[in-house]
Amino acid sequence: METEERDFKEEEGENSQLHLVDGGHRCAGRVEIRHQGSWATICDDTWGMNDAHVVCRQLGCGVAHQFTHAIYFGSGPDSIRLIGPGCTGEETHVWQCPTWSWEQQSCSRTPDAGVICSGFVRLAGGHGLCSGRVEVNPGGAWTPVSGAKFTVPTAQVICAELGCGEAVSVLGNVSRNASEQVWAEEFWCEGQESELWFCPRAPCLGGSCQHGGAVEVVCAENSQLRLMDGGHRCAGRVEILHQGSWGIICHYWWDKRDGHVVCKQLGCGEALEVTYNAHFGPGSGPIWLSGLSCTGEETHVWRCPSWGWGRAYCSHQRNAGVICSGFVHLAGGLGPCSGRVEVNPGSTWTPVSGVNFTMSTAQVICAELGCGKAASVLGDLPLREDAGQVWAEEFRCEGRESELWFCPRAPCPGGSCQHGGAVELVCSEFTAVRLRSPGPSQCAGQVEVSTAVGWRALCASHWSSANAQVVCRQLGCGVALPTPTGARSAGGGVGEIRTDRFHCSGAESFLWSCPVSGLGVPGCAPGNAVLVVCSGNQTQLLPQCDDSLSDPAGSTASEEQAANCSDSRQLRLVDGGSHCAGRVEILHQGSWGTICDDNWDLRDAHVVCRQLDCGVALNATASGHFGQGSGPIWLDELSCTGEESHMWKCPSRGWGQHDCRHKEDAGVICSEFLALRVVSEDQECAGWLEVFYNGTWGSVCRSPMEDVTLSMVWRFSNGTWGSVCRSPMEDVTLSMVCRQLGCGDSGTLNSDVPARESSRIQWVDGIQCRKTDASLWQCPSDPWNARSCHPREVAYVTCAGHRPKSCPDSVPCTDREKLRLRGGDSTCSGRVEVWHEGSWGTVCDDSWGLAEAEVVCWQLGCGPALDAPGEAAFGPGNGSIWLDEVQCRARESSLWACARAPWGQSDCKHEEDAGVRCSGTSSVPAPIPGVFSLPGILCIILGTLLFMVLIILGMQLHRGRAQLKASPNFEDSVEEALYQEIDYLLNLEEDPVDRSENLSDDSANMLPYYTGDSEESGDPESAPGQHIDATGNGYDDVEELPAPEIPFTSGMSDKSDSPQEESGARCLQGGISLDSPREASNTSMEEKGSPLVLGQEDAGYDDIELSPMECHF
Repeated sequence: METEERDFKEEEGENSQLHLVDGGHRCAGRVEIRHQGSWATICDDTWGMNDAHVVCRQLGCGVAHQFTHAIYFGSGPDSIRLIGPGCTGEETHVWQCPTWSWEQQSCSRTPDAGVICSGFVRLAGGHGLCSGRVEVNPGGAWTPVSGAKFTVPTAQVICAELGCGEAVSVLGNVSRNASEQVWAEEFWCEGQESELWFCPRAPCLGGSCQHGGAVEVVCAENSQLRLMDGGHRCAGRVEILHQGSWGIICHYWWDKRDGHVVCKQLGCGEALEVTYNAHFGPGSGPIWLSGLSCTGEETHVWRCPSWGWGRAYCSHQRNAGVICSGFVHLAGGLGPCSGRVEVNPGSTWTPVSGVNFTMSTAQVICAELGCGKAASVLGDLPLREDAGQVWAEEFRCEGRESELWFCPRAPCPGGSCQHGGAVELVCSEFTAVRLRSPGPSQCAGQVEVSTAVGWRALCASHWSSANAQVVCRQLGCGVALPTPTGARSAGGGVGEIRTDRFHCSGAESFLWSCPVSGLGVPGCAPGNAVLVVCSGNQTQLLPQCDDSLSDPAGSTASEEQAANCSDSRQLRLVDGGSHCAGRVEILHQGSWGTICDDNWDLRDAHVVCRQLDCGVALNATASGHFGQGSGPIWLDELSCTGEESHMWKCPSRGWGQHDCRHKEDAGVICSEFLALRVVSEDQECAGWLEVFYNGTWGSVCRSPMEDVTLSMVWRFSNGTWGSVCRSPMEDVTLSMVCRQLGCGDSGTLNSDVPARESSRIQWVDGIQCRKTDASLWQCPSDPWNARSCHPREVAYVTCAGHRPKSCPDSVPCTDREKLRLRGGDSTCSGRVEVWHEGSWGTVCDDSWGLAEAEVVCWQLGCGPALDAPGEAAFGPGNGSIWLDEVQCRARESSLWACARAPWGQSDCKHEEDAGVRCSGTSSVPAPIPGVFSLPGILCIILGTLLFMVLIILGMQLHRGRAQLKASPNFEDSVEEALYQEIDYLLNLEEDPVDRSENLSDDSANMLPYYTGDSEESGDPESAPGQHIDATGNGYDDVEELPAPEIPFTSGMSDKSDSPQEESGARCLQGGISLDSPREASNTSMEEKGSPLVLGQEDAGYDDIELSPMECHF
């Protein structure tokens, strides 16, 4: 029965025809079959790729690229619709497929299946669609065509069919794999055929094709590429110039790899995003390419595999687009308008060398990025650790180019770029400054800056004389003069007055090189624009300000005189993270130097903060708090009253007069100092957003903060942290917040968190960051207000770099801080909890015992363990059960060193939480038995060395005594010396007063003090009554070395108590040490100047040694 049915199908098929309709060429379109004199379509209910492959093979159109449904190529005849064939993909004719039926069917969906085939011929292995080896595919595999008798007309037909213009060259006998089969026919095209399929063919004579090589054809390729309607060169709808017409690319199969090739070909870096459905508008002209399958490595988009030129079966509403990164960007800064200059020709971002990098090049980059003007350029910076080579060319921009890509370039001479550092650039939204007035003068008038929205005036309430000096210098107008009384602004300015607060030091060349703040700055009253009057180009008319400092009395030049002079001195704060905090430095005589912290206090710091327009001083730091400076130490022992206008008007020791070193550099923290943070118990880079202002942390409200803002957020200002309220914070604001926190380039607002307590400060609301803002501090907002929003409206942000805290409170931490006891009656008893992956969790009591409790108690410094209760004896915990099956040996240094199950893997409930009771007798963990600590080891080593030294000294002492006793004159010399000394002392005792008159001052100064074991205080008043240790029955082992003879006068007085002695001039003769086995008795004199008394001793004097007399002056 099956055989009869198959024979019937084949018999019916012999009288049938197959073609593709409305696809633009023979190998694409709606599938139609002519049967019994009528054309029929195929229902697409079960139509698939296997069916499409059979159709393409049957037509000699290669393989199927895509099958289509739902009248993709339009609706066919309504008379006959055939059921889907259900092919396996191996059949040669569609009517050979298993479920094929010639009976008319009723389709459940819109009918008319279609197919897009690869075509019969292609050029492969070359540089795109229009060059390479000639290969054909009748419906199975791609097979090379032999170069034998291959003609130029055949090449012309192939190039025309592929939409590649005319044939440029033909190269025959190209090497191929020996095992590779070639097409067994010769093509005899005349050149007018529309496709190679229609060219006459003939079998190769004698199989000659197999013995020849392949053939390569190169067609003319004059295509161009561009992006349209995207706002700049590197974004927009993809358009190709081909055969003299601009056309588009269909978005079928369009993805980021295709976009990468487009961006690379245009020198626009990498693809950030690809777009579909005519995102940049529908365009016009032909749809040149469709079905692109780029690998991302191709150099030209038309060299990617595709369905071929002109074989794009879609409308202009489906064109493709791409947004590229651009050729240049600024990386590592706080926003897109500041950072390290890097370029990307289409592969990776490469740093640009600072060698020969010019301000003109910087201006072109800032303009291209939409970031205004270049504010500063810093070269020779260290390269990133992951940076490979630097860009090997120098950019020689003139400043008028629209993009860096169009600037002239030249190779670095001698590879000098590789030896230089990177270059960092900061751009400013301000592009120009002017002084506008009704008169002709360009050096006096209302200060206005040019921005993206036009000229805007600046507010007088936020202005300083240092700012005015910079404006005059930038305009070539000399120096700033005092503004005349009663002068009024020009009026008629365009738009509102800008509230930006510039913080110039006075040394900057451009206004936009000065630090700028906008956060919390109040608005400006109408008509309160700032006026500046410059001296013109006659700066010599202004005398230099008096360089002398104020005298101690505080006398200074009058304010009028000070205002009419040119002062070259400047003030700044360094290394504090803000222009309103840091080490105080002064520019004097062309050199930056520091201030010594002698007498440094808040009054001095107040002057600094006022001079820098930073509010009031919160803290006057000393001892190099912000690091040690360099250069001169200009001022010391300042004595400001706090009312001076400039730091150098305070009384001091004078310029350069000091006795300090840089470790004593003074610093200051002003009230306008700002800082930012996020607050969370268990997360880093996620939490409540706070800002420090006026000495206090407070919340940030969430009102219209844009996404640009959230890449910057908690803030420190005026000495205080405060939150930032979270109104609709968009990507710009969030990105800025997170970037400023070092937490990635993006973030989100989280409203699903409980409200904070209402007692907290809510510092600021209405933050609206702009692309050109370099930090959150530059973003405009509502003025500072401790109640800027409701507590429910403060911002909770989660940045892209959020992660669990590695420590519960602070970083770094030790194992001891990651362990705690809860629920007990003391700090040394309770439920055991451990910190892991940003949260506290408990320990299961499986295998829990005294050994484990011992480790916990020692780790917490709570002494030995008393008990190891389980079963949640201290109440069940919550959160994760982090540890289970803990098995310690009681000798581990921490609980983490014990054997256990993997973190978080437990079969317990909190009713099984483990606990401990410790003795609580030790506040510091004692050494674990059997384990020596490093201090213990050091003590053992030092003790051993000391013991060895004592042994050696003892041996040497014993040897010396033996040698001395062996001397024949030993006993006589000792006895004589001892009796002479005792006799002298007894004579002195008899008449101390009468002899004093004959004692000279010098003799008094040389009066020896005889000391025994009791010279403890060294008080001169106690010196005359010294103590002598005596034994009861003799003097054994008395040591005294020979002393030089000292002449004494016949008389002595009690001038041993003289002032000379109190000043440190005294002569000491070694005291007699009378050692005896018997118990010693000490006698001391209570009256000043009383004679030295010797106790009654036995007559024997054995082993007496004399020590030398020591003189100290």
